[in-house]
Amino acid sequence: MEQKSGSLIEWLVPMAFILCMGWLIWHMPAFILDWGGHGDQLAALFGRIDVTPNMPVVMGEHIDIIDLTALILVPILFVIGTMTVRRAQMEFESWRPADRAAVFIGRVTMMLIVCLTSVMIYEVVLRYVFEAPTLWANELSLWLAGFVFLCAGLYAMQQRSHIRIFLLYDMMPRTFQRICDVISTTLIVAFAFFLIYGGYGEAFQKFGRWETFGTAFDPPIPATLKPMVLFVVAMVAIQAVINLISDWNAEPVIHSAADDIDEEEIERLKKAVGAD
Repeated sequence: MEQKSGSLIEWLVPMAFILCMGWLIWHMPAFILDWGGHGDQLAALFGRIDVTPNMPVVMGEHIDIIDLTALILVPILFVIGTMTVRRAQMEFESWRPADRAAVFIGRVTMMLIVCLTSVMIYEVVLRYVFEAPTLWANELSLWLAGFVFLCAGLYAMQQRSHIRIFLLYDMMPRTFQRICDVISTTLIVAFAFFLIYGGYGEAFQKFGRWETFGTAFDPPIPATLKPMVLFVVAMVAIQAVINLISDWNAEPVIHSAADDIDEEEIERLKKAVGAD
């Protein structure tokens, strides 16, 4: 696998994925209305938030050509993203297809942080320089931060960068380490199962009626983040199983404080400042 990362396509594809996914989410009431949803309240909501109300409808009664294009492009961009993503030098070396998908989601998360920061800077400038604050920046920041928090969890699981206590684990023979890995993975899968089992009904209801935040901007934070929690937890459980399979025959690793030191990054910093 090539180590080079950060090419232009690795910036463009995640950003295009975010734009298409953002459009699809914002216009999701059109799909809900045409694919089984009903209710005057939802129809009124869509009439208020529709970005392209004069666009000709190409499917059902509400879906226009841009909505349909976004729907088609989302899976296409996801596949392109997983095929073109490259492992950075500091990232974990496991590179199964599912790992590539998790890393691409990690790249999308990184771009979401850029979007979140841009929104916050824009709001600060308008509020304190022009004294004209927006009605949407705060809720949009919360919305983006929720997606960042959830998607970052999947990336952290793939990178094995979640919090782990190695004091006893490193002292065990490899056989007992495998037993501990199986137990921890089983607990993760069990947690995911019961969370999805208990939360599916509420998440489906919030999504079906496209529950909004109840503010001036009124974004559909409950309708999107509640199902997203269940989806990401399921993906984390699947990634945990993949990690177990990938690491089954791996050699034992002794962890120490030196693991937090990136020698390559230190060397790059030395060259940047002209140090010997």
